[in-house]
Amino acid sequence: MDGQADQSGAAAGLEAEADRAAGRGDSTGARSLLERATAADPGRGESWLKLAALCRAQGDLMAALAAVSGALRVDPLGFMPLLLKASLLEKLGRGDEAGETYGYALAQAPSAIPPHLGGMVAHARNFHEAHVATAADRLAEAVAGTGLSETEKGRLARFRTNILRRTRPYHCEPTHFHYPGLREREFHDRDLFPWLEALEAATAAITEDFHRVMAAERAELVPYIQYPDDVPLRQWAALNRNKAWTAIHLVQNGVTSEANARHCPAVMALLGNLEQPAIPRRGPNAMFSLLAPGAHIPPHTGVANTRLVCHLPLIVPGGCWFRVGAETRPWEPGKAWIFDDTIEHEALNPSDALRVILIVDTWHPDLSAAERAAVAAVMAATDPTDATEGL
Repeated sequence: MDGQADQSGAAAGLEAEADRAAGRGDSTGARSLLERATAADPGRGESWLKLAALCRAQGDLMAALAAVSGALRVDPLGFMPLLLKASLLEKLGRGDEAGETYGYALAQAPSAIPPHLGGMVAHARNFHEAHVATAADRLAEAVAGTGLSETEKGRLARFRTNILRRTRPYHCEPTHFHYPGLREREFHDRDLFPWLEALEAATAAITEDFHRVMAAERAELVPYIQYPDDVPLRQWAALNRNKAWTAIHLVQNGVTSEANARHCPAVMALLGNLEQPAIPRRGPNAMFSLLAPGAHIPPHTGVANTRLVCHLPLIVPGGCWFRVGAETRPWEPGKAWIFDDTIEHEALNPSDALRVILIVDTWHPDLSAAERAAVAAVMAATDPTDATEGL
């Protein structure tokens, strides 16, 4: 330990002497002193950075790059060493490496950029964006004319954006029930759900149902999220019992809400044709979901990956959007989709009007009939007093 302390002390002294030499304009002497300091104590990241800056000022870019590598050995995720390395690679004409390294640097950028680095960071962003755009074109050209289906094109496009780090992989993360081996898709292929077309065709009638139940005296409009304050589900804290996101339940946890359902003949007639999960105290579910003007549903995940969720948009003001994983879509009246709500998702209504959609659940198509029965039995056997059931 004493030897290490002596080396560190000697290196600190050499660095201080180098600072004085640089202050006198003796860059050659300062460089020599810093080279001795980094040799004495290779763990002094600041000494490496000072040496890199001096070498760069002297036009010795390769020596500067070697010094930055020394700093990155000390701190591989250091913002300044990465930023300086990218800049040096750019000056050396190594554009692809520079673009990648600018990306690494930006990923480590502090939330508040010091004013003196503002221009350099702005250049880094511009250079990195151009690099990614060029790479995107190259990857797209590599698969041009390969005869893929529309579904396959969509998956391949996501493959490319993941490579470019424009997107990242998302996985199902149910709060309660995870069944292994099921396909993870943010939005599932329409072809797997033949009943979607009939649901969409009934959009006008379903919208009439909504207006009818809203006008009814005994209609029950409740906050979408309701659970006791001591339940450990922090993701819902902002919306628990909040009327910014409300629901008119037609079927809730397998029980028909007669006060609402009797006003909605179109919806109730259609539900019998859907492959909904019939699980005591948990499903099926069907409801009108109302999102107030300006309301934001924060990122969250659902209860079980054995079910998927269908949205049928009915009333959609401009600007409303819905994100599942890395894919964001605008709702369009009459155009339904099926998504996995155990993958992180969120929504926003930035308008000054109400957004209304019909929500129903359905079995995950990868489950066989025997598995569906087994899943229902197991889930029904869990604690029926669970305060979060049915979310």
